Amino acid sequence: MDFYYPNRTNDFWYMMGLIFFHDRNYLLDSTGKNFDVDAIKRLLTEKGIALNDTGRKVRRLKGNASDKYLEIIEPVPLYTLLESMPQCHVVATTGEKAASVIAGITGTVVPAMGKKLEADGGLEIWRMPSTSRAYPLKLEKKAEYYARMFRDAGIY
Repeated sequence: MDFYYPNRTNDFWYMMGLIFFHDRNYLLDSTGKNFDVDAIKRLLTEKGIALNDTGRKVRRLKGNASDKYLEIIEPVPLYTLLESMPQCHVVATTGEKAASVIAGITGTVVPAMGKKLEADGGLEIWRMPSTSRAYPLKLEKKAEYYARMFRDAGIY
């Protein structure tokens, strides 16, 4: 899948299926072997959810997907992106690395897990648990964190 969180060992799309459809497998295609990118894009569009990386230029220091070995060469131009989405007032990060990048951009501290803080201009910054299966938290618990954030943002 040429889209965010393509790896089936990541809990993100299972979690989104659980939150919005009460079915962890809802966003799988008819074969049950891959995620259905069209269904995912419909969900995101309907709910007004945008996804973006926190790094524009990154370097993997080891040949794996761990954020521990990810160097952010150039962070995303967050405020430029937000200017193109004037209704966006919430930024949520999935994991500690992304949270620290956004904190650096916004001049804030990293929020506690599952908590938010307010940056200049009323922008809410949430730090959410990583959806990686390497992060030791059950899918249902991850979904509780994200559902709380979506409710607070008026999405769920």
